[in-house]
Amino acid sequence: MNFALFSAHWFRGMLASVALLCCCAGSASADLDFSKAIVIGSGPKKVVEFTDPDCPFCRKAAQYFERRSDVTQYIFLYPLPRHLKAREKSRFILSQENKARAFHEVMSGRLDRQQFFDSTPAGDKLLEEQLDIARKNRVSATPTFMFFGRVIEGFNQKKIEEALGR
Repeated sequence: MNFALFSAHWFRGMLASVALLCCCAGSASADLDFSKAIVIGSGPKKVVEFTDPDCPFCRKAAQYFERRSDVTQYIFLYPLPRHLKAREKSRFILSQENKARAFHEVMSGRLDRQQFFDSTPAGDKLLEEQLDIARKNRVSATPTFMFFGRVIEGFNQKKIEEALGR
């Protein structure tokens, strides 16, 4: 890769990071601790997602983002009380060494028939920290996406593509 092309990619990546930070500077997203997120992907476009492992629209979003190599996702789990196994699945995901792989496994539905999900004290603590982040950002629905100064509640592919570009 020549220097000019590298510089252009670097500059775009920095712009995306600045845009993500700007999106996080508003009152609705002032308390995002990215060290607590599950990070998936390495694309230049940054997306913050609050998601529930048993939410059908969250699962559609997971499938959609699996096909997007131009995105880096920062995922915070937000299990809704009406999804009876979602909290247990969230603890399981956050207890795994490879959280991204566990996230994909759970979101694919392959573990839906599993009766029990092991967790660790560290995974339990991380879930509580992620829930606190969601509360501080006034998240009340899943999925909720934040990017480029914009918040989108629900999986609306058209709005997401408008915000990210195809």
